[in-house]
Amino acid sequence: MLTYSEMLTLHHTALADTTRLVEQAARGPLDIATPCDEWDLAALLSHMIGQNHGFAAALGDGDADVAHYAGPEVTPAGAVDAWEASATALREAFARAQPDAPVHLAEFDAQVSATLALGMQLLDTAVHAWDVAEALGTTYRPDDATVAFVLESAGPIAARPGGTPGVFAAPVAEPSAGDADPWFTALRLLGRDPVSSSR
Repeated sequence: MLTYSEMLTLHHTALADTTRLVEQAARGPLDIATPCDEWDLAALLSHMIGQNHGFAAALGDGDADVAHYAGPEVTPAGAVDAWEASATALREAFARAQPDAPVHLAEFDAQVSATLALGMQLLDTAVHAWDVAEALGTTYRPDDATVAFVLESAGPIAARPGGTPGVFAAPVAEPSAGDADPWFTALRLLGRDPVSSSR
């Protein structure tokens, strides 16, 4: 079980990794497909930025209206600044929060602790970094500690009926040959197919 401080460190790294991918994305068109159903790269980045701001607002006040989670229109010219502003707001909000502080996440109508909110964002950031990388024709793999955390967290998400459209679809079956890679297993549990999309 990771401590709040350990998760903070992993999350900071995942945010920094994503920043580099967003910088790469901003050098080209954003109307390209991603592993997230029905979302092109602009829509995916908008979702990620909106989630950062929504969680940051909720952490700051204990709650935030669902409107805070709405993502902006993202263009190549503004993508990096928009992402960095949201990542900074989220990073600072988690740094100020007490691990046991209650946080109401209006988008999910759920009451969680700051620690659980941090875990949700660590998983989200790492997996969406992979989504962005795949859209760009490159690869992304977080550090081993983040891989282990995402894999542990992915099981309960995969067990829920259906999935979250565009975000976490139903699990993808293991390939017939099998694959013991824990990162690939976590991605499959979250509706991605890293083998068919790998380059």
